[in-house]
Amino acid sequence: MAYERILITGGAGFIGSHLCLRLFDEGHHVLCLDNLFTGRLTHFGDRYRELLLSGRFEFLRRDVTESILLEVDRIYHLACPASPVHYRHNAVKTIKTNVLGTYHMLGLAKRVDARILLASTSEVYGDPEVHPQPESYFGHVNPIGPRSCYDEGKRVAETLMMDYHRQHRLDIRIARIFNTYGPHMTIDDGRVVSNFVCQALRDEPITLYGDGTQTRSFCYVSDLIEGLVQLMNSDCTEPVNLGNDSEITMAALVALIQKTTGKELTIVHAPLPEDDPVRRRPDLTRARQVLGYKPSVSLEEGLRATIAYFRRELGVA
Repeated sequence: MAYERILITGGAGFIGSHLCLRLFDEGHHVLCLDNLFTGRLTHFGDRYRELLLSGRFEFLRRDVTESILLEVDRIYHLACPASPVHYRHNAVKTIKTNVLGTYHMLGLAKRVDARILLASTSEVYGDPEVHPQPESYFGHVNPIGPRSCYDEGKRVAETLMMDYHRQHRLDIRIARIFNTYGPHMTIDDGRVVSNFVCQALRDEPITLYGDGTQTRSFCYVSDLIEGLVQLMNSDCTEPVNLGNDSEITMAALVALIQKTTGKELTIVHAPLPEDDPVRRRPDLTRARQVLGYKPSVSLEEGLRATIAYFRRELGVA
């Protein structure tokens, strides 16, 4: 294996921290760039000292909305708040992160001739009218709604990626990431798994939006990381869905969390948030054909690991 200098923007975040550790353990020199708005160096735990002393890890507290000069071989561009609570906190900053941040990273990749991967999102499909969602589907997105800073921001980021590829022959990869969960998620970040699990562990009522029949497909973080690495190492310059295509209703997810935690859960219903998708499941045909991608962690197995993580974070038995 050829060892490389790899930049990971958003490297101290939920997915980014797992990716940093994966690439470091493979022997690469990892540059972790993060402004620490949602990222946490504590995600690296006891390994942070090891990372710094190795000489193969650098932490850069920077914001991707500002340009930066570095020498790198590859770029994983993950920087952007990904949960509704965080990306709606400062909607203008979110769209600047998506657009200006991607523009600056593409400029860097062009200058140093680096391959760049964009962590895009299933949100580019909006509230889909096609199910499951293939990469050929253009989406059903509200351009002026409360989620637009993220949804449309990622769509513009994909446009920039493709235009740099066509105009400058830049070597690009685009991952459309579907719902991912696991250790290093932020407590109460507005994502359904962390919300349900933390409410259950605190013996609080579970807030179930809508009637509970809306669906999601949940991918454990290690399966997502494997997909990102496979995509980066592939020759595919088209967008690729990454996630898990096992679909579950929100009501069934509550039941599974009740079973896994051993808690008796009370449900409180709340109105469905504006523009919240009713159904979401990736069509993984391209990922399977191009990457040989196959998620292997079941939802029940992944929830056990996630619940154990949140028990430690919350300090509950």
